[in-house]
Amino acid sequence: MQARSLGLCYWRMSKKAQTAISPTRAEDYPEWYQQVIKAADLAETSPVRGCMVIKPWGYAIWENIQRELDARFKATGHKNAYFPLFIPMSFLQKEADHVEGFAKECAVVTHSRLEADADGKLQPAGPLEEPLIVRPTSETIIGELFAKWVQSYRDLPLLINQWANVVRWEMRTRLFLRTAEFLWQEGHTVHASSEEAMEETRQMLEVYADFAESHLAMPVMTGEKTEAERFPGAEATFAIEAMMQDRKALQAGTSHFLGQNFARSSEIKYLSAEGKEEYAWTTSWGVSTRLVGGLIMSHSDDDGLVLPPRIAPAHVVVIPVTPKESTRAAVLEYCQELKRELEAQVFLDGRVKVEFDDRDMRGGEKTWGWIKKGVPVRVEVGPRDMEADSVFVGRRDRAPKDKESMDRSAFISGISGLLDSIQDNLLAKAKAFRKAHTREIASEAEFVEFFTPEAGNPGEAHGGFALMGFCCDPELEDSIAKKYKVTVRCIPDSTASETVPCAFTGKPGKRVLFAKSY
Repeated sequence: MQARSLGLCYWRMSKKAQTAISPTRAEDYPEWYQQVIKAADLAETSPVRGCMVIKPWGYAIWENIQRELDARFKATGHKNAYFPLFIPMSFLQKEADHVEGFAKECAVVTHSRLEADADGKLQPAGPLEEPLIVRPTSETIIGELFAKWVQSYRDLPLLINQWANVVRWEMRTRLFLRTAEFLWQEGHTVHASSEEAMEETRQMLEVYADFAESHLAMPVMTGEKTEAERFPGAEATFAIEAMMQDRKALQAGTSHFLGQNFARSSEIKYLSAEGKEEYAWTTSWGVSTRLVGGLIMSHSDDDGLVLPPRIAPAHVVVIPVTPKESTRAAVLEYCQELKRELEAQVFLDGRVKVEFDDRDMRGGEKTWGWIKKGVPVRVEVGPRDMEADSVFVGRRDRAPKDKESMDRSAFISGISGLLDSIQDNLLAKAKAFRKAHTREIASEAEFVEFFTPEAGNPGEAHGGFALMGFCCDPELEDSIAKKYKVTVRCIPDSTASETVPCAFTGKPGKRVLFAKSY
């Protein structure tokens, strides 16, 4: 009984606090984020510092992301492969700029075994002839293999993707957003010309942007990074940038035009149709489990996780309400049949996915559990609903108490349209939020005002996306970042052709996107 009471604590809160998540977004956004993850049972910290355990509900979201993106990669001609987790240190030394960009984050393996000392304590033994780097990214080792695979123009383009884990020894971690080990995909391609490689770079950026909007309901801005923000060793880096509910930017995916830099360091050459040996042109591009963090912060509210139907592990949860033992069996049978009929319906290119919660616990406890997990549609069925051949329906994109009774057959036949409506509503809300907090800025004074919280409260939601002229000087960019904690997120594609005065120097520049970021 005590456990049940604790489980219902959020349902029975005082009028002073009517939310399932505490603190709220307005009170403490970073802690709210952590509590949403906990309440939805998405992930938890691991015994290994800086690493996370992704629990089934969280991993199911990642699987859905992976499944959709993998299909898109294959539709554009890419094939999956797998490369070693360990990279010889000499491979990284070939590319000085690349090494410099990742050196401080590298985990290094120096020994091959453990042996017990005189006190019985295990100690590293068997020093390696060459230290191995635990994969922070794979350009160097993949380049080594590509040099063997590419011999002729007939071998091009080479379009490879890898689903893997990587390790970057982050000091300050946050679940999904920044961890020492995380899951990702990294595409690596080889081309015969710079034009073809750049076309690939832009194509994959658009794949990411379309996926973010169509499935995550997360609108993004696409654009090129400044020189200071480029991927180490790249000639150009492009990114998708999304606005979170605290108005900070999240870099949700990147695509890199590597030019011939990695081809030269790895000796990726091909014999052209004219019989001339040429260095190839390469690209790389990737997204990670950071997308799950972006998903959480884009849509979730003070009652927990909110999931767009196209990425949710389950679309509907059916919750039987059985106050009397005499009607329990009939209600359960009614709900099981409802589940079967819903699962026969089509949503997108698959079937509607349904959870059936017949656990022996109070209805309020079950309902609030699913609200916090973000399931798009909740269906409650009790004896009265069964007698009327109806269902009681709640949408996760609306307030928890905003529910309506619906005819059973109409609900079943209309479930796909209902899910589409939720998906569209979440995207519209995210777009409206971004628009409301995006401003064109013309001066440094206005810039400072925009990014300074009222009353000097750094925890207050403030700022947003600032579109303004900037000369893209790396030293000035670094100075602004250190002084104001605001960075250039990208030069938006929508403004890339413009030449405008720099708001800081008056010199000719580009209209860039400034924001505080994760």
